[in-house]
Amino acid sequence: MDIILTILAIGLLLGGLAGAVLPIPGPPLSLAGMFCLHYTRFVEFNKSTLVVFTVLTVAMAIFDYYAPVWGTKKFGGSKYGAIGSTIGLLVGMFFIPAVGMLLGAFLGALIGELINGADFSKALKAAIGSFIGLITGMVGKIALCLAMLLWSGFALGEYIMIMFF
Repeated sequence: MDIILTILAIGLLLGGLAGAVLPIPGPPLSLAGMFCLHYTRFVEFNKSTLVVFTVLTVAMAIFDYYAPVWGTKKFGGSKYGAIGSTIGLLVGMFFIPAVGMLLGAFLGALIGELINGADFSKALKAAIGSFIGLITGMVGKIALCLAMLLWSGFALGEYIMIMFF
C-alpha cells in the first residue's frame, strides 16, 4: 500500500505543478500528494508543515481567483472590465487551455471596458492589468507547487538515504 500511495503522491505532486499553468487545480493536487506521502511509512511530515501548506493552498486559491480582477482595477479598470476579465478567463479555459485563459482574461477586460464606454487606451491599460494579475497568480501557484514538490522530494530522499546508506 505504501508503494501505491507513494506513486500516487508523486503523480499528484507533478500533476499539481502542471496544474499551476493549466486549468486544473494545481496547488490542491500538490497538497493531496503531500498528504498521500504523509500516510506512507516513508515520510511523516510534522503537523505544522501540513497546516502551513494547507493554509497557503487555500490562500492561493482565493488569490488566484481575484488576481485578474485586482489587476484590472489596479490599472484603472471598472466593474465591467473585472467582470469581462473573469468571463474571458472562463471562456478561454475551454478553447485553448493555458493560452486561452491568458488571452481570454485580456480580451474580456478589454471588451468589458469598451462596452462600459472607456476609450481604447484606458481599456487597453485595464486589460494589461488583468493580464499582469493573471500572471502574478500563475507565478504564485508555480512557486507554491514547487515548494511542496521540493519539500516532499527532500523528505522522500532523506528516507532513501537512510535506507541505503
